[in-house]
Amino acid sequence: MTESSERSVVVVTGANGLVGAAVCRALVERGAGVRAVVRRGGTAPDLPGVEEHVGEFFDPALAATAVAGADAVVTTVHPMGSDRATQHRIGVEGTRSVARAARDAGVARLVHVSTAAVYRRGPDVGDIDESAALVDDTAGAYAVTKRDAETALGDVDGITRVLLRPPAILGPGPTSVWNTLRPDTMRRSVEARRANPSATFGWVHVTDLAAVSADVATGRVVGSADPGQGPVEGGCTALDVAAGPATARDYYGTVTRALGIDPVWDDDPAWTGRILAARAHAWEWAPSVDLAQALAEIEEGLRR
Repeated sequence: MTESSERSVVVVTGANGLVGAAVCRALVERGAGVRAVVRRGGTAPDLPGVEEHVGEFFDPALAATAVAGADAVVTTVHPMGSDRATQHRIGVEGTRSVARAARDAGVARLVHVSTAAVYRRGPDVGDIDESAALVDDTAGAYAVTKRDAETALGDVDGITRVLLRPPAILGPGPTSVWNTLRPDTMRRSVEARRANPSATFGWVHVTDLAAVSADVATGRVVGSADPGQGPVEGGCTALDVAAGPATARDYYGTVTRALGIDPVWDDDPAWTGRILAARAHAWEWAPSVDLAQALAEIEEGLRR
């Protein structure tokens, strides 16, 4: 199923973000050279083999320079929380622009960090895998523009594309949504602490997401005509990357306990299915961080 690659060169956009920095570390651990694309100079991970490229990742000139002679590209940029037009311009049009530049430069693979938020979920929906229905246009801006970015990448022929769909990405850091930003909102807002305790809390740790990103980008996961066995060569393959089961009680209970505040439990209808990662497991990915470790990391960080 897997094979080592010689010194691969991989471009990582958003290399100073939570996910991008973790991907850079995972690539370096695998012996790859990394071209880290960041908006501000001096913010790329300070790691051996990491070369900083400064500018807007979707700028045609920067993209062409960054991808020239590269073996793969990993795109992690999406302006979450921005207005819908900005999310579309950067997340959809910008990602498509980079993909086209990579294709035109002869890059073999593009790994795009999407989100499980592209799936339609609700009380009437059961377990989800890569064949599940996606959100419609009435969903929030983040889910819709992430969905549209996937569609845009699906239209860029001539390069092998893999769409990673993680749920909540756990991991420490000042920009971490679930370890830092969401808890801060919960500290300040009673409404932000509200949840059905039985609702599904889909999650994956950032180190495990970075591992599969790096393995696919460096060719350690071999291509296949069957998406159940590996990335379809020249095609666009979705991959759910989710760890073990968890509920809102697990996450909200941990955060509120660490902050010394009370959760607000309700019995509103909620999704209680699972995000199935059978395809990722067939690609020989398995999470290394379990739920107890991930929650302990959140609690320790908040108490500190």
